[in-house]
This record gives sequence, C-alpha cells and structure tokens, in this order.
Amino acid sequence: MTIRHIGGAPVAAIGLGCMGMSMAYGPADDAESTRTLHRALDLGVNHLDTSDAYGSGANERLLGPVVRARREEVFLATKFGIRLPAGASSSAVPGTRIDSTAAWATGACEASLARLGIETIDLYYLHRRNPATPIEETVGAMAALVAAGKVRHLGLSEVSPATLRAAHAVHPIAAVQMEYSLFSRDVEDEMLAVCRELGVTLVAYSPVGRGLLTGAINSADQLDAPGDFRATGVPRFAADALPTNLALVDAVREVAAEIGCTPAQAALAWVLAQGDDVVAIPGTKRVRYLEENVAAQDISLTPEQVSRLAAAVPRGAVAGARYAEGAMRLIGH
Repeated sequence: MTIRHIGGAPVAAIGLGCMGMSMAYGPADDAESTRTLHRALDLGVNHLDTSDAYGSGANERLLGPVVRARREEVFLATKFGIRLPAGASSSAVPGTRIDSTAAWATGACEASLARLGIETIDLYYLHRRNPATPIEETVGAMAALVAAGKVRHLGLSEVSPATLRAAHAVHPIAAVQMEYSLFSRDVEDEMLAVCRELGVTLVAYSPVGRGLLTGAINSADQLDAPGDFRATGVPRFAADALPTNLALVDAVREVAAEIGCTPAQAALAWVLAQGDDVVAIPGTKRVRYLEENVAAQDISLTPEQVSRLAAAVPRGAVAGARYAEGAMRLIGH
C-alpha cells in the first residue's frame, strides 16, 4: 500500500469513503458493506471516512464493530456540522441546518464516539461551516477535544482558503476535505496552494466524479434506485447535462485504454499524481469496486499521461454544478 500522511500519521494514499454504505447511492446492504470494510483493512486501506450525517448516524454505527475489532489498523475520520432532518438522504433536503457552534462541536463528538464505541477519533472534521459562527470559536472547541484526548487531528471540509488560514492560526489543521477530480478542479484556484503553504493534506472526495468517471453510467435511467441522490441532487447527471459529460468520460476512457487501466483507475491515479500531500477517498459499498480502486495506487502516470487526462476534461467543460442549488449554498464559507 502506498502511504502518505495526515498530521504526521501514515494513511493509505487511497482510502475508503463510507457515505454510500448508508445513504445517497441507493439501498443499503450492511452485510456487503461490512465485507467491504474488512477487505479494505486486509488490503492495507486504513483510512476510513464517515460522518454523523451519513444515514443520520447509521454509518457510524455500521463502522463501529469493524473499527473496534481492528482498531490498531484504522485511521478513522468522521465529521460534524450538518444536521439533517430524520431520514434525509442528502444535505439538500428542506430542514437541513448547519451548526458549527462550540456547543455542538462538543456534543456531536460525544455522540459520534458513543455510536462508534471508541475512545478517540483520529481525524475530526467540521463538515460544513455556518458563517454566523466565527471559525475561531468552532476550532477552539475542537482543539479542546484534542486536549481531552477525544480527537487526535483536526480537519475542515469545503471551506474557503481564508477560513483555513484563520482556523490554522487557532490550532493546526491536519487535513482539508474537498471534492477533487478530473471533473471538479476548483481547489486548483487557491486552496491547494494554501494547503501546501500551511502543510495541510488535501483529502479528495468524489475522485471519480460520483461514479461518472467509472464509465459505467450511460443514462440517467441508471439512477432510478430509491435513495440515489444523483438523480435530483447532482445537476451533472441531469438529462440536459449528461450527454456532454459522458463525452468527456469517453475521452478519459480512450486515455485509460492506452495506459492499460479502467477509467476509474486513471481518474484516481491522476488525483494521486497531483502531489504526495493529496490522498483520495473513493466511496463504494462493494468489494469488487474497492479492489479496482485500490489497484490504482500501482499506476505510475508519466507527466504526459497526467497532462493528457487533464486535457481530456478541460476546466469549464463539465456541464452542471457539483450539487443542487440548496447544497451549493452550504459550501465555501
């Protein structure tokens, strides 16, 4: 396993995003998800990423037994800040609110520890920030959790570079989690440079474009499973945007074929090629996709191949926003 670092802790360059095991991508299959979690650890994928918002706590409860049984093998990341209505499948649903107050940072951490059944969280993220709460207040409370031994490292998700700087001045931030892929490259504008200036690892979520870059999706009809939020919550999958985006996927597929790998593996290898301070957490709930993703760590792209993959998806060519309008209002603060 290729090893990189978060806050000095060794983590697999390709981790495992666990959200889809409990929400957002169709019906849950806890048995298969549990097999996938164990297989990930068997392969050396120690970085597991969850949140209290995933399935309204169900994802943390799912991970708990696996983490407890193999605690020394796991670098566990979880998050707080998104407060969903009961049964919600995404942050775009009415009634969702963002709570980044000091009181909720403390209370949410205690609740996550209880659901997971562990004493310490390796990496604790602010999932989304409410700009009404000063970031200094939030990170101050998170720092107190570190001092209390309940958290080892602090992270932020989908914040602005200015917020990262302000937070880092209060307590070292080990990681910033941002959507980053051939299809989503906003971090290249400023965030990646600020992370490097401050020594912060960039954790790339949705590195295969929520499944688009796998090459397995050819029609919006494939997203009709109950609970698949891409059908309504991700404009890139809308009928008016999908043909444009599938043409870009075809361009990636052509380069991947020449490299000798799948489109998903090419997309993951491209993310990892952006620097040793970048790690990826592709999500899956199935063993076969996990194994395909992990194999991408063994692909060493040449500079020419990196450039050709980037050219296959020119910035600005992707049709549709990353999220629906409501969810987009929750990021970048």
